[in-house]
Amino acid sequence: MAVYTHVSAEALSDFLTGYNVGDLVSAKGIAEGVENSNYLVDTTRGRFILTLYEKRVAADDLPFFMALLDHLDAKGLPVPPAIKDRQGVEIQELAGRPACLIKFLPGVSLSHPTPAQALAAGRALAAMHAATEDFTLTRPNSMGVDSWRPLLARCGADLDRIAPDLHRDAAAIADEILTLWPARDALPRGAIHADLFPDNVLMLGNQVTGLIDFYFACTDFRAYDLAVMHSAWAFDAAGVDYDAAVGRSLIDGYRSILALHPDEERALPVLARGACLRFFLSRAWDWLNTPPDALVTRKDPLAYLRRYRHYEAGNAFA
Repeated sequence: MAVYTHVSAEALSDFLTGYNVGDLVSAKGIAEGVENSNYLVDTTRGRFILTLYEKRVAADDLPFFMALLDHLDAKGLPVPPAIKDRQGVEIQELAGRPACLIKFLPGVSLSHPTPAQALAAGRALAAMHAATEDFTLTRPNSMGVDSWRPLLARCGADLDRIAPDLHRDAAAIADEILTLWPARDALPRGAIHADLFPDNVLMLGNQVTGLIDFYFACTDFRAYDLAVMHSAWAFDAAGVDYDAAVGRSLIDGYRSILALHPDEERALPVLARGACLRFFLSRAWDWLNTPPDALVTRKDPLAYLRRYRHYEAGNAFA
């Protein structure tokens, strides 16, 4: 989450009149994340999240995201569906951006998940995958394997502003991963979250109370979703210290709901390395291009190169 587009109290108050949610009491911008503009909104009838979708989220993709959230909500999963306005419409426009008012979920996101919390999060991811087996809509992965080389080219030699020889090193990694990447039909596919970092999982104690921020959700390898989680949960923020107990618990939690096919088990190390490349590239692009006045926390792209080197050593899934 972040704030790129500023909304006045007057504009927000007028926006809320289209909903049966009461009157505006307060609104506060949320700085975490990098994708959209988000506000925590309190009204006389409750608390909500207001999201304005910035350029990286295409308006044409929003119906897929909303349908997926509605599907998961109907299956009883702890996700935040959009609130419909008085006319039954979910997707609005505010401050020149597509916008949604979203259900607020209780819980806190984690900075240092424990093995017990990772176990619960792994189970929640598998439950999500199981719940989408009858979800018929599809969406290509806009940040999937086909996007990595073009994004590397867009970053170009500017990567060397982050660290010496970084463009050369990233190009070598991309060449290797793209050679090893499984064929499209090699592994089970379905609707995945594709960004289930600890800050996108809300918890109370060891209980998952919310899976949030589905704006990279797409159709791809289910095991890739697990690999993304593993790369995000099992390391410290700098990508230096690997917590094997957290990594094992995450996968054990997943397996307790959905069995991994032997091909998925074998592919996990490569999928995790691909996840590292994907988040290195998107973080590097954001590092180089985030507007200086944006209320957003930039994230260190080199932390994902350190994770990559750990997976490259071959002991993360032993």
